[in-house]
Amino acid sequence: VVVAKGFRAPAGICLDPSGKHILVADSLAESLTAVTAGVPGAEVDETPMPVETAVAFPDLQWEGWKGETDDGKPNPQRPIVLTHAGDGSNRVFVADEHGVVYVFPNDPKATKAKIFLDLRDRVVYDDKTNEEGFLGMAFHPKYKENGEIYVFYTTRKAQHTNVLSRFKVRKDDPDRADPASEKELLHVIRPYWFHDGGAVCFGPDGMLYLPLGDGGSANDPFDNGQNLNTLLGKILRIDVDHKGDGKPYAIPKDNPFVGRAGARPEIWAYGLRNVWRMSFDRKTGQFWAADVGQNLFEEIDLIHRGGNYGWNRREGLHPFGAQGTGPRKDFIEPIWEYDHDVGKCIIGGCVYRGDRLSELNGYYIYGDYVTARLWALRYDEAKGRVVANRPIADRGKAMFSFGEDEKGEVYLLSGSLDGKGIYGFVRKGS
Repeated sequence: VVVAKGFRAPAGICLDPSGKHILVADSLAESLTAVTAGVPGAEVDETPMPVETAVAFPDLQWEGWKGETDDGKPNPQRPIVLTHAGDGSNRVFVADEHGVVYVFPNDPKATKAKIFLDLRDRVVYDDKTNEEGFLGMAFHPKYKENGEIYVFYTTRKAQHTNVLSRFKVRKDDPDRADPASEKELLHVIRPYWFHDGGAVCFGPDGMLYLPLGDGGSANDPFDNGQNLNTLLGKILRIDVDHKGDGKPYAIPKDNPFVGRAGARPEIWAYGLRNVWRMSFDRKTGQFWAADVGQNLFEEIDLIHRGGNYGWNRREGLHPFGAQGTGPRKDFIEPIWEYDHDVGKCIIGGCVYRGDRLSELNGYYIYGDYVTARLWALRYDEAKGRVVANRPIADRGKAMFSFGEDEKGEVYLLSGSLDGKGIYGFVRKGS
């Protein structure tokens, strides 16, 4: 596609500092021309979104927690999951990375977050290894009937080991789960303490999906992303309602690698570095994942059955490392990427389907942990591309995760010493 013409002897090009123009040097004309950086007919709307973040529950007090230890040291709260039970109660559940799950009414005036489940006796977390800890939680689609909760955490029982477990709510108190009801479903041993993944979610099909990072260290040294004989660097899909082959879960018959020699049948998609986080669009069922990059690029992917997303041959839309390659038919490219001048650690979110902000409807809300920047991204299914990536004003706080309540409102989770790390989205200036 011709973007500009009429140059006599173009001698070199580069981006201007804003990244919005290409500068073209013409040696014969002795000129420097600015050309809009973009493909005609494939423009991306980057106008600021007229929304911002605001503390969602300003009066909330968290049972058993305070921002200072008994010996006067800071004790920051690290909310890592915000979700709902899908049972019509409209309650909000927030899990802390240390291993405590809280519950409270979905009311801006709520004053008390009660402990729903306390797993600090079995979850290991340390600020020096801060990709471990309590990492994921999801309520069974039939929670109202069976009371089942699924969690993913790093266990104290063994080094570098994550556990997927099922718990049940107490029959005598809907605001308390029973810590003694734990049933361990899956153990994952990693070579290093980072790249744990861990977002747990149920798909529209009722299956449980779980992303696992490549196991850590730089460059994926064991080539886990491309090795179908390991669960690392993958998204798994299992049936928690049945059992089979001696496992406390079953393998769905339509999983892409069922019956394939040398491949783990739990795998749904592979070639991923460290998905943080993933979600299903509650309206369309589209499966979104944000994959944290290494050297240069962060990416957003749409996950498809059996898809290979290229790591560690690709990082974003680019070759990576000694085995790096250009685009290949067997690799699924990300729908969006940004480089490390923009941000260095993507935090995946959710597609907004709430009622409060019509201007956000259908946008995927995500951000960056390092730069604390926020965006609303829109993907046009018919065009097969991103048509908007609009910045959202924020208060400059690094985010750990995103979540959504039973009504589809999206929240941002951030660390805090005052317990006010849960942010909602409001119209700017409201």
